[in-house]
Amino acid sequence: MFLLGLSKSGFGAGFGSLTVPLMALAVPVPQAAAILVPVLFVLDLLGLHAWRRHFDWPLIRFLLPFGLLGTAIGTALFTLLDSRLVAGIVGVFTLLFLAQRVMFPSRPDSAPPPRWLGGVLTTVAGFTSFIAHAGGPPLNAYALKLRLAPAVYTASMAMFFFTVNVAKWGPYAWLGLLDARNLATSAALLPLSPIGVWVGVRIAHRLDPVLFYRLIDAGMLLTGCKLVWDGFLSGRI
Repeated sequence: MFLLGLSKSGFGAGFGSLTVPLMALAVPVPQAAAILVPVLFVLDLLGLHAWRRHFDWPLIRFLLPFGLLGTAIGTALFTLLDSRLVAGIVGVFTLLFLAQRVMFPSRPDSAPPPRWLGGVLTTVAGFTSFIAHAGGPPLNAYALKLRLAPAVYTASMAMFFFTVNVAKWGPYAWLGLLDARNLATSAALLPLSPIGVWVGVRIAHRLDPVLFYRLIDAGMLLTGCKLVWDGFLSGRI
């Protein structure tokens, strides 16, 4: 939960996607995802308050319809798809994108990625966020190339995921995942998360932008490796 709070602060972004895979060591993935929904709501509110002066509203208005479309697709396919397979696929693409960023870095004068690609990747982010709270890596594949200031990037991602996470409540309840047992577990885990937000915000305000994005890359590397392990290798070695 501390890692999740840290990622919501903007510092260590990407590490939050490790939360469901780590929880899945003890409980099924759908249950782990449901337990995190109330926790994410509180953390998203804290993140919005911390970064409230830095939203890029045109970017948010562009991203949200695609994110909500991905959430709707996730709702329709939730009972049909194996969540570990989805996590593994997300992990592969996360590592491929990270390799591309490292081997072929963007130049300051390079054009931003096309909006159609942003729409596709944001739809994927909404879908993987619904299935396994792993929406960060697909969205980063687009948003990081926009070269936003760290505060603007963090604030805009906070607003995007706040809206997407709120949109999950109805479908999760309809699927029977928000039962009393899961909500009680959420309440027990919640206290550690705001500590991560508080620590992360204090650090993020003092970070050099180059170091900020290197930390995002580190988070994506760990996330990608963990998701690939859970999706394709765990239980086979």
